[in-house]
Amino acid sequence: MTTPVHDLNLRHLRAALAVVETGTVIAAADAINLSQPALTQGLARLEAALRTSLFTRRPDGMTPTPAGLALARRVEAVQRLLADAMKGLRKGTRGFARADLLLTMAQLRALVAVARGGSYVAAAAATGVSQPAIHRAIRDVERICGVTLVERRGRGVALTAAGTRLARACRLALGELRAAVEEIAAIDGRDEGRIAIGAMPLARAWLLPTAIARFHAAEPGVAFDVAEGSHAELLEPLRDGEFDLLVGAIRDPSPGPDIAQAALLVDRLAIFGRSGHPLAGTAPDAATLARQPWLVPRRGTPLRTLWEGLFTGLPLPPVAIECGSVMMLRNLMLEGDYLTLLSPEQLWVEIEAGILTRIADVAGSTRVIGITTRAAWHPTQAQARFIAMLRELAATRTLSANQ
Repeated sequence: MTTPVHDLNLRHLRAALAVVETGTVIAAADAINLSQPALTQGLARLEAALRTSLFTRRPDGMTPTPAGLALARRVEAVQRLLADAMKGLRKGTRGFARADLLLTMAQLRALVAVARGGSYVAAAAATGVSQPAIHRAIRDVERICGVTLVERRGRGVALTAAGTRLARACRLALGELRAAVEEIAAIDGRDEGRIAIGAMPLARAWLLPTAIARFHAAEPGVAFDVAEGSHAELLEPLRDGEFDLLVGAIRDPSPGPDIAQAALLVDRLAIFGRSGHPLAGTAPDAATLARQPWLVPRRGTPLRTLWEGLFTGLPLPPVAIECGSVMMLRNLMLEGDYLTLLSPEQLWVEIEAGILTRIADVAGSTRVIGITTRAAWHPTQAQARFIAMLRELAATRTLSANQ
């Protein structure tokens, strides 16, 4: 059973990192201003919570085990995230100079829960902590930081700019600690972990479902959390740490220096219709295509712009049905001689089943399908293996398409 992150104590985690960095309890206790008995007791509680040994005790000091080293790397990231978020929050002499070192796990959880739920009631329900305790934790963080983080608005609450900044850092910090717990479990031979994925349209039909199914068959102890959405809908949750990675069309230019993108395969748009469509196998020209009934997305979308480009110099075909839902499009095509412009990846199942067919290819209409992550993200071993499986499947798909 995975150790809940909220069972960990931030002071104990800082103590473990100090021991890794200094090599002895004496030096570590001095570095973090803690008594030796308190530090030793904290380490014992941390090892009990994680169900592992973090150090090999020697007469001349402490040597971190592989689990201890894995934990130290993640705790370093936690401290960096919280310290960076605190920069610039203080106003004048208010707050503490190193407020990030005073934060507790209860305070991190409270701020994240209020940010997500939008009220103290929702935060209390999500965490199982009383409303007064949540409210007190928020006030304590504000006192430590010296700034207002949460403001009342109507019947709910909203985060200030400072609160939004710190809440994101807290979410990412909790994500690092979850990753630490998963890595330690893997080191100790326990098949645990979780991979949170934002699925964009071009990856939903074949690539992502196939990769998840094969990975889960090989490693059933790793759980998946998949949410669908557009790039615009999924990008900020990725930045907040709600997702580990996004899979789908990557953007050019990149969304920002905090985002990393890696290509998997090149997607080429094509024109599709039902199996048995009058134009199937005929290599139609633009004038012939312009006389057909079409299903296209709304104006202003990239796909609509590409579709309009098919008829340069010709009157655009009348559009009786505007629709961006792939599920709706494929069912409509089965009911008549409609055509649509889509990626083969989005209709892979229907093409393989022989119920939809490619009418014509579209020259120059390429999009790159890939993986989007936070630039500073370091995957766990399970997450890295899943990404490797995505790459393997994409390479197989690319070879098949080029044969």
